[in-house]
Amino acid sequence: MKKKDKADYDICVVGGCGHVGLPLAICFANAGKRVIIFDIDEDALATVSSGVMPFKEEGGEEHLKLAIKSGRLHLSNSPEAISKSDAVILIMGTPVDEHLNPSFTGIIRTIKKYLPYFTNGQLLVLRSTVYPGTSQKIERIIRKSGLVVDVAFCPERIAEGFAIKETHELPQIVAAFTQRGMRRARDLFQTFTDDIVELEPMEAELAKLFTNVWRYIQFAIANQFYSIANDHGLDYYRIHHAITHNYPRAKDLPRAGFAAGPCLFKDTMQLAAFSKNSFFLGHAAMLVNEGQPAYIVDCLRRRYPLHKMTVGILGMAFKGDSDDSRESLAYKLRKILEIECQEVLITDPYVKDERIRPLQEVIEKSDILIVGAPHTVYKELLIDDKPVVDIWNLFGRGGLIK
Repeated sequence: MKKKDKADYDICVVGGCGHVGLPLAICFANAGKRVIIFDIDEDALATVSSGVMPFKEEGGEEHLKLAIKSGRLHLSNSPEAISKSDAVILIMGTPVDEHLNPSFTGIIRTIKKYLPYFTNGQLLVLRSTVYPGTSQKIERIIRKSGLVVDVAFCPERIAEGFAIKETHELPQIVAAFTQRGMRRARDLFQTFTDDIVELEPMEAELAKLFTNVWRYIQFAIANQFYSIANDHGLDYYRIHHAITHNYPRAKDLPRAGFAAGPCLFKDTMQLAAFSKNSFFLGHAAMLVNEGQPAYIVDCLRRRYPLHKMTVGILGMAFKGDSDDSRESLAYKLRKILEIECQEVLITDPYVKDERIRPLQEVIEKSDILIVGAPHTVYKELLIDDKPVVDIWNLFGRGGLIK
C-alpha cells in the first residue's frame, strides 16, 4: 500500500486494552500524541471508553479520564486503525506451550493477518517480550511482502500496576534494523525520557529476557534459603534481616514467596529453549519456585491431619495488591490442597472469580490460613486463634511454618 500524505493518528496500539498497552497509550496521549487503541475485546473497549480501568493501575483512572477528555485517545475494534497511524505498537509476546517450548504461532499469525492494513513509511514497534530472533523474522515477513516499514523492538520494562509512573521514570531500550528505524524509535520514546539505550534487535530481546530471568533466579534463591531454614526449624526472616541489615552487598536478597505471574516463569523457559536447554540454572530456579506450593503443603501434612481440616487461602493474585491472577501459584496451591484437605476456601479483594468467598467467612471457617498473595489490606488482620502460614512475612511475625 502507498503511504498516505498525513496519518490521522501518531500511534496505534494494537492490543491496547491490556496491562502493557493501555498504560502506554494513556502516557502517549497525555504527552500530546494522537493515539488510537485497536483491540478486539469489545468488553474491554467499552470499559475503557467509559473512563474505567479494566485492571488495577496506580493513578490509572485519573490519567485515563484525562486522556479521553483531551480528545487525543481514541478506541477502535477495526484494523483500519492501523492504516490511519504513523507508528504501530504491537503488544503481543511469545508464550510457551504445554511442553515449555516457545510458541510463535500467535504473533506470526497476527502480523500476517494485519499485514494488508500496513502502509509504506510506517514504524512497527514490538513492545512485548519475544523469543530471540522473532523481531528479525517479522522484519523479513514485512520486507518480503514488498512493504517499506521500519521494524523496531523496544521492550517494556515496567512493574505491573505501576506502568504509568515507571514509563516516565525508567530508561527506554530501543533497537531497530536500520538507522532510520532506530532514529524513529528513539524519537518516539524520547516522548517520555532522554535516557535512551540503543541496542541491536537481538541484544534488546535478550536484555528483556535476562532482566526477567535474573529476577526469577533471585526469587528462587530466596525460596531455597527459606526452605533450608524452615526444614531446620529456623525463621528465614531473622536470618534475612541479619544478612541485609546495613550490608549493601546483600541488600537485594528478596523475601520468600510465590514467584509467578505472566512473565518470569515463561521468560525463563524461553531463555532455556534459546540456550538449547542447557540453561540448568534456569531449570533449577523453575523447580524451586514452582515447587513452593507443594513444599508448603508437605510441611503442613507432617504437622496436621489435613484430611479433616478446612484450609483458607488469603489472596489469589500472582502478587500483592494486584488483581491479576494469571499463572498465580496460589491457584496451584489450591489444587494441591483440594487433594489433601476436607475443604479449601479462597478469598481475594481484587481478583474476579466465582469461587471467591468473603474474607471474614474464610477466616472463621478455616482451621489453617495460608497467605497466597501479600495484599496490604491483610496486614491489619489479627489472627491468633489458628495457624497462619505466611512465607512472605506479611504480618511481620516471621515465616516459620509451625
